[in-house]
Amino acid sequence: MKAMTIGAPPTLDSLGFTERADPGAPGRGEIRVALHGSSLNYHDLGVVTGGMAAGDRVVALADGAGTVEAVGEGVTELEVGDAVVSCFFPDWQDGAPTIGDFRRTPGDGIDGHATEAVVRPATAFTRAPKGYDAVEAATITTAGLTAWRALVGEGALRAGDTVLLLGTGGVAIWGLQIAKAMGATAIVTSSSGEKLERARDLGADHVVNYREVQDWGRAVRDWSGGGVDHVLELGGAGTLTQSIEAVRVGGQIALIGTVAGVTGDVPTAALMGKQARLQGLIVGSRRQQQEFVRAIEATGIRPVIDRRFPLERLPDAFRFQQSAGHFGKIGIEW
Repeated sequence: MKAMTIGAPPTLDSLGFTERADPGAPGRGEIRVALHGSSLNYHDLGVVTGGMAAGDRVVALADGAGTVEAVGEGVTELEVGDAVVSCFFPDWQDGAPTIGDFRRTPGDGIDGHATEAVVRPATAFTRAPKGYDAVEAATITTAGLTAWRALVGEGALRAGDTVLLLGTGGVAIWGLQIAKAMGATAIVTSSSGEKLERARDLGADHVVNYREVQDWGRAVRDWSGGGVDHVLELGGAGTLTQSIEAVRVGGQIALIGTVAGVTGDVPTAALMGKQARLQGLIVGSRRQQQEFVRAIEATGIRPVIDRRFPLERLPDAFRFQQSAGHFGKIGIEW
């Protein structure tokens, strides 16, 4: 069975197919899934290029979606033929987070989903949204669930709230769609005028080009009439000061990404003055993913997929991701 595995040393040039033994039949509590789709995340890019330590020769890609081929003894939640999608933290079923590393994350500490089939505990997957193909379903594992947890699970997003979304990548665009589906006002930042227009087409109420507006945090605060209720902070230390400027007194900032830097000064006095909640978070639990799937089916949201690549062109897909030319998600299908 072919699998796309991380090279040694990990680089895009050493990322390629290797032969793996067929996983066989599922045991008690397990399912066998024929995989057909995935999507790229910056976490995956860090792993395959050596920016993040991972298991040796591990199969790539955290996201995975496909069809149940067989079920083991004791499995009642899923059946043969069900469309399913993987969980980023397969051991985090419900409740408060207890996992602070990636030792059990597919495509990092354990084998991922860039392969033909896997046998895993049934609890490592959930049902996929009805009507989604495998690539669309795979976008919820990491990016979609991160946005859902930040805005709804932790942020208790309500109709009428105002949400600031930094950038136009997978998490930000999912956040935009969730915000609009929930009746919120959405503000999107980008350095690309073309991407900002696409964000408007998806429902963004206001857009800011941060290259043209240097003090964009103040601009967002002024436009929103005193600050936004929620910020999806995807830049990291390099943009946190502006996000604190943009948030309202008593608002919430979900610290998700590190695109603009992993270290830097945090204006603690400004954060205290805003009495804002700053929370770091990584994806979510299986229960939250199930809740997200129900919300998708109720609202009719469909993910934005910029481009699809076949699995054999996975290195090219990562190079496209590195170019930062995409809007929304990059899909992988086979």
